[in-house]
Amino acid sequence: MTELAIEAEGLVKTYGDTRAVDGVDLGVARGSIYGVLGPNGAGKTTTIKMLTTLLRPDGGHARVLGHDVMTDGDAVRSRISLTGQLASVDEDLTGQENLVLLARLLGYRGRAARERADQLLLGFGLADAAGKLAKNYSGGMRRRLDIASSIVVRPDVLFLDEPTTGLDPRSRNEVWEIVRALADQGTTVLLCTQYLDEADQLAARIAVIDRGQVIAEGTPGELKSSVGANTLHVRLADPEQREDALQALAADLDAPVERAGDPAALSVPVADAGRAAEAVARLAQADIDVAGFSLGQPSLDEVFMALTGKPAPDTDDTAAEEMAA
Repeated sequence: MTELAIEAEGLVKTYGDTRAVDGVDLGVARGSIYGVLGPNGAGKTTTIKMLTTLLRPDGGHARVLGHDVMTDGDAVRSRISLTGQLASVDEDLTGQENLVLLARLLGYRGRAARERADQLLLGFGLADAAGKLAKNYSGGMRRRLDIASSIVVRPDVLFLDEPTTGLDPRSRNEVWEIVRALADQGTTVLLCTQYLDEADQLAARIAVIDRGQVIAEGTPGELKSSVGANTLHVRLADPEQREDALQALAADLDAPVERAGDPAALSVPVADAGRAAEAVARLAQADIDVAGFSLGQPSLDEVFMALTGKPAPDTDDTAAEEMAA
């Protein structure tokens, strides 16, 4: 059996009459990247705060690397690191000064602290900006510096809460490479993210949390298969014809048709590839110009919609979770 780095059974956290977390069970294998997804108010951030000893559970129990988060908090904190949603570096210090300061606080002496800082700056692509104030860094550079700060002493478990929020695609990819490298070197990563493609790219397993409970868990492939149907994706040459195409597909396939973010795109679950081909052919017969179409597994976004009845989340800010901050 795979050894677990994180174990949670029946975790509960309440705020008055609100059960922010309502019996969460998790099992995260050592050295893996584990994703946690959920709509607004699902309880993701509250769960992370309990696992990192920032909040005391009101029920259930959890262990990190074999240490109970309630009775052995010091041992847990000595072996983990948490990178929250906002950069925690000192903007009035340079990148190098930030890392040297943390290294000294974490036990490195003089030259060793500077060497560790320089090693991290080089590894995170920040060596050329080492002498610049952090407030002059781009968003992607700050995020890389923030993660570097979290591993001055390499943790056995790294908790990442929305690590790429607000970053451009290039910076997100850079952070993804860093996360993959950490896992390759043996660090267990618990990734709380609002981006479904991020979980799809990085996580070996994913837990979907809704209303404080885990409603689905598995590999990305298992979650996609759980929906029980393939998805027909259609892209129209003329976005003005989308509503006509939507009505035609809904009638032909007797299934709900989703409007994608692309104003010319539609998607619909379908079990029979033959019926899908016929439906696309009838669009052409109705003078609806199809620019392209494909049939395949549903996306993680579509799985999320099917499981929760809600679109993919944008943030994890909720009144209950703000009370825990």
